[in-house]
Amino acid sequence: MSAKSWTSSTASGSPRGWPGSSRSGSSRADGPAGPHPYTGWAVALRVGLIGFGYWGPNLARNFGEIRGVSVTAVADRRADRREAVAARHPAVRLFEDPAELIARPDVDAVVVATPVSTHYELGLAALKAGKDVLIEKPLAATGAEAEMLVEVAAREGRVLMVDHTYVYAGAVRKIADLVDTGELGEIRYYDSLRINLGLFQSDVSVMWDLAIHDIALLQYLVRRRFLTVQATGGCHLGEGLESVAHLTLGLDGGAQAHVNVSWISPVKIRQTIIVGDRKMLLYDDLEPDEKIKVYDRGVVFDEDRPALLRDYRIGDMWSPRVDRREALAGVCAHFVQCVQTRARPLTGGPEGVESVRVLEAAQWSLRHAGQLVKL
Repeated sequence: MSAKSWTSSTASGSPRGWPGSSRSGSSRADGPAGPHPYTGWAVALRVGLIGFGYWGPNLARNFGEIRGVSVTAVADRRADRREAVAARHPAVRLFEDPAELIARPDVDAVVVATPVSTHYELGLAALKAGKDVLIEKPLAATGAEAEMLVEVAAREGRVLMVDHTYVYAGAVRKIADLVDTGELGEIRYYDSLRINLGLFQSDVSVMWDLAIHDIALLQYLVRRRFLTVQATGGCHLGEGLESVAHLTLGLDGGAQAHVNVSWISPVKIRQTIIVGDRKMLLYDDLEPDEKIKVYDRGVVFDEDRPALLRDYRIGDMWSPRVDRREALAGVCAHFVQCVQTRARPLTGGPEGVESVRVLEAAQWSLRHAGQLVKL
């Protein structure tokens, strides 16, 4: 199979942890390490929210629950959504034109929760207006747009963060701890099934909607550079954007990831298997009690025995306790923390650029019969 080279200017090895944690390493312009993302702040931060569709109300609710933070303005093109804001939050200023919200001096930070095709234009305008910016995933529709947002944020001295929600889930943070302490050993294999009936998007395929979660998790948990990607799939509901996709990702060090995403499943499944050379785990995000199950299982290799004669280690299974607080609460709290301390976000511009570059390459592979793309 022929391989296409897909270059990117994004460097790997960026920080993967909460500022002040074992996964930190983020640089900040000034100030000590910030507080834990759930402790709250006695600071005044005025947030302007652009987009009040599916995700916007959740963002408004979570920002509103942080001490010292208020959503002071909301912009949405649709009158019915502005009416919904007025009913829930009568003190919030409403705008049809996002530019009016961005220009307001009583808005310190802008949160973008709009279709992907608008992320670049809105994010760029907000950064140039001197606002710190949080953008719903993905960061932009193209790698070039994402890189420009990073450049402008650096030039303007602004915080730029992308909402890779799953990275802030308590279960994922627990998995990160297991990886960091060596409980799983060296990560060899990642297998994810992320399927549901909908929600269909108007401007991006299922890869950009769902597979991006797994790319972000691989960035955070495995911390290896993406080397190759192959993708197959198609649109099974007439012509249009792909509703089913299968990705195979090769990472530096030999780890491999398989990601299966779909909008046309009769059931909702959010399961991920992570295999290390010591132990394995199953992460089921829909499981109410035991979201993570760690298995002391594996294959015992003996170089003196034939390849077919393997011993299998079948040990105990245990389920660690995880923080059950809403992942989006962690996203919003971390953004506020970064604005306060001028810390580099855990899911900042570089992570956003890399994920978009991987998706671009996967989209090219899918449209070219699953050709291997070198990243």
